[in-house]
Amino acid sequence: MKKLSVWVLFGVLAIGSVVLNNTPQSSRNKPQNESASGVLDYYLLALSWSPTFCLTRPENAQCSGKGYGFVLHGLWPQYAKGGWPQSCAPNARLSAAERARGLTLFVTPALLKHEWAKHGTCSGLGAMGYLAAADKALGAVKVPEPLQPLSKEVYFSAQDITQMFRRSNPGIPSDGIAVICRGPELSEVRVCMAKDLSFQACGKGVKNQCRSGDIRVPPMR
Repeated sequence: MKKLSVWVLFGVLAIGSVVLNNTPQSSRNKPQNESASGVLDYYLLALSWSPTFCLTRPENAQCSGKGYGFVLHGLWPQYAKGGWPQSCAPNARLSAAERARGLTLFVTPALLKHEWAKHGTCSGLGAMGYLAAADKALGAVKVPEPLQPLSKEVYFSAQDITQMFRRSNPGIPSDGIAVICRGPELSEVRVCMAKDLSFQACGKGVKNQCRSGDIRVPPMR
């Protein structure tokens, strides 16, 4: 009976070893919560083309004849190997002073609330620090003259838009910017920035998402 128990124990340990050795390393080492505040490699500054957003959301506050062109969508912490942290703890509510500061950068209170909760909490900077970083990043990128708010629609290829941004911002490397479309229209331009908010190459997975050929840039509303 004693020998039988020993053999049963040996069998259980052997099976456990086989299961462990056939489990992917990423699964074995995967932390319970991958999103930790302040753990990031670089930032992605997302500039949204407001007229395209307003095509499907005309009731939104930014779409009531404000005449916006590019607006701040967000400053997003990123991982160099792909992916990003999100909704990091502690997710403290913005104070009245922080909301007032945020509304000088974001076009609606709802966008400010969302961006802080999903992305800002992962910056490790605190609310005021995150908003100051977003302001600095926004101020560092010069929008090309042909893409200032438009009174009529124009057409450019994603490559054209990339080149215009790089001419207006010589520090942006060729792999440091991505143009995003929603169907045939320009949706966003995303610029990769180091932790000190200087321009840098983008990490894995950040690339153009537009069809080939010309894309439509809707006029301001």
